[in-house]
Amino acid sequence: MRFSSNSPFVIVGLTRDGKRFRPSDWAERLCGVLSAFGAEKKMKYSRYVSPGQYKGEKAVFVNGQLYEIEPMAYRFVLNFAQDNDLRLIEGASPINGKDSLI
Repeated sequence: MRFSSNSPFVIVGLTRDGKRFRPSDWAERLCGVLSAFGAEKKMKYSRYVSPGQYKGEKAVFVNGQLYEIEPMAYRFVLNFAQDNDLRLIEGASPINGKDSLI
């Protein structure tokens, strides 16, 4: 799938065949790669890459602004999804009540 630069997207924890992606904490692990420890000495997810739920499935929400700040990180998460045959939804965001960030 080809996305335009700086498009927001969601990685859904289902393969294109409909199988649930494992391990069950994959979204937190992926987001952990781009996280940092804050002043309160707790891990804090990036505001550009966050785990959550999309239509009841584990998901990672990627803010398109990540491309402008760090294009390699944007491509890393996009390639992770493609390499693992995960569903990608361009332009989706956790704005409505059904989809949420953790």
